[in-house]
Amino acid sequence: MGLFSALLGNAGTVNQETLVKDYGKLLITGEEIELGFKLIRDTFIFTNKRLILVEKQGITGSKIEYKSITYKSISRFSVETAGTFDLEAELKIWVSSEANPSIVKQFNKSVNVYDVQNVLAHHVLK
Repeated sequence: MGLFSALLGNAGTVNQETLVKDYGKLLITGEEIELGFKLIRDTFIFTNKRLILVEKQGITGSKIEYKSITYKSISRFSVETAGTFDLEAELKIWVSSEANPSIVKQFNKSVNVYDVQNVLAHHVLK
C-alpha cells in the first residue's frame, strides 16, 4: 500500500500470516481468518464466523477497541469499484435495520473489491 493512499485513509490487503500473528488471540476454536485490510492505524478482518474491526485510539495508539460483528447481523452491504480517475473503492455495511451504513471503508486500487464482496456475500447470504 502506498503512503499517499494510506494517508487518504484507503485500506490495503494484509497477508494472512501477519493477521494470525497479530490477532490470533481474538479467534475462537475453529475460527479462521479469510481476508484482512489495514488502514493507517486500524485493521479489519473477515473470518469464517464474523467481521472484526480493530481500531487504535489515542495519540500513541496503545488503547485498542476490538469490535465483532456477526455476519447474521449484517442486513445489507454495497461495494463500489474504483473508476478511471478514482483512487479508491468503497465498502458500506449496514448492521441490523439502520438507515445509514454502520461501517464505511475505502480501499486502494490494489485491493480486489470483488474478493471483499464475495466473502461478505458468502457469509451474509447463508
